[in-house]
Amino acid sequence: MQMTSISIYNLMVHFFQKSEPIQKVKNGTALFHEKDPVEYVYLLLKGSIALGRVHLRGKDFILKVLSEKEIIVEYQLFKSKPQYQFYAKALTDCELLQIKREQFEEFILTDPEAMNAFVAWLSTGYLKAQMKCQDLIMNGKKGSLYSILIRLCNSYGVKTENGLLIDLPLTHQELANLTYGTREVIQRALKELREKDVILYENQKFTIKNLAYLKTEVDCQNCPLEICGIN
Repeated sequence: MQMTSISIYNLMVHFFQKSEPIQKVKNGTALFHEKDPVEYVYLLLKGSIALGRVHLRGKDFILKVLSEKEIIVEYQLFKSKPQYQFYAKALTDCELLQIKREQFEEFILTDPEAMNAFVAWLSTGYLKAQMKCQDLIMNGKKGSLYSILIRLCNSYGVKTENGLLIDLPLTHQELANLTYGTREVIQRALKELREKDVILYENQKFTIKNLAYLKTEVDCQNCPLEICGIN
């Protein structure tokens, strides 16, 4: 996520890092589950965290993936006895700060600069969510996959001689969870992309060899990176 000169993340790190110890979390660890009482807000310093929900039938949906320099606030603010709306699970080893909900809310309410930065952050998050919904509704299952791959490139892309390496390990099932499809549908679509020499998949990491193809297929509008990401 691109940061402005005064971001809520930077303000919170500056305010809380002297009093809160860094917590280390192993890959696969759950920070919280859906409907858990809210205890903490988290500042992600290193690593990647998946936020998602599990359907009553057991289907797992990943709503977004957060990388370093992100805050995790997944509840209704300033509400008595709130609950987390999603689960949060580490996709890699992570380092973070955990801040008591009451401390966070007091910080937002009593610091005008923090309130302004937080509102700006919420506004950007709202636009991201709207754009994701548009992609999923308008482009179908295959187009949803292409859109997610583009967003992964924006958030995790590293230039290599073969193309843009998405520097985040992902199984086919996790990619299916991100696109709200089944693993079988995603595997068929990925096979087609491999046959067209659009992607590579090695060591659980995707390399996009022809990003222009994906963008053309979904009529990409080349939105700013702060909006078109997987976060």
